[in-house]
Amino acid sequence: MYAVIRTGGKQYRVAAGDSVEVEKLDGAVGDSITLSDVLLVAAGDTVKVGAPVVEGATVSAKITGQYRGNKILVFRYRPKKRIRVRKGHRQYLTRLQIESINA
Repeated sequence: MYAVIRTGGKQYRVAAGDSVEVEKLDGAVGDSITLSDVLLVAAGDTVKVGAPVVEGATVSAKITGQYRGNKILVFRYRPKKRIRVRKGHRQYLTRLQIESINA
């Protein structure tokens, strides 16, 4: 059984026992959260597709980490103009352990 959830403007395919990194969610390490934005639930040959979400479907997950991702460098320049801008960015991330899919 698997589901497609939406969080942080992105979609993730998850199953029970999976670990997934998503954009920062509120909560401390060890807290349990319920994700109700479920777009699709599939169990064997049965597939439920939401319009836009599947009614009554939720995904239970446990927060196993709150941290910042790797730094990415953004470099912008204009040739022949002496304009060079270098910036760095580190995204806040949350690691989730998927416990169950309730459909």
